Amino acid sequence: MAEKIYTPAAPEPIGPYSQAVRVGMTVYLSGQTPIDPATGELAGAGIAEQTEQVCKNLGAVLEAADLSFNDVVKANCYLLDMGDFAAFNEVYARYFVSEPARACVAARELPKAGRVEVEAIAVAVAG
Repeated sequence: MAEKIYTPAAPEPIGPYSQAVRVGMTVYLSGQTPIDPATGELAGAGIAEQTEQVCKNLGAVLEAADLSFNDVVKANCYLLDMGDFAAFNEVYARYFVSEPARACVAARELPKAGRVEVEAIAVAVAG
C-alpha cells in the first residue's frame, strides 16, 4: 500500500494529489512549483529565484520522507521558457549534485504563472 508523504514546509497541494507517495523503497515526488509555503505567493519573478524555491520545496518533501537530493534517481523539469535553461541549470546543479537522470522540457503554461516546476523519483537505499 502507498504511504502519503506530507510536510507543511512545502506548499499545500493545489489539487487532489499528495506532495509525495512512498511505495516500498521508492518515493514519487509531485511537481513542486516556486510557491513560498510561508506566503502562498511566487518566490520572485526571475528563473533563479523561482528555481531556488522549487529546490527548497523539493528538499522539504525529501526530508519529510527521510531522504535527500542524493537519493533522487530521476527528475522531470518543466520550464516556461527554454531561454531560462542555463540559469535554471546553475541553481539546479547546486542541489542535484548526484546528477540523476533527467528530462527538461518547455511547458506552455505552469500553475500559478510560475516559470519552473520539477518532479522527482527518489529511492531509499538500505545500508
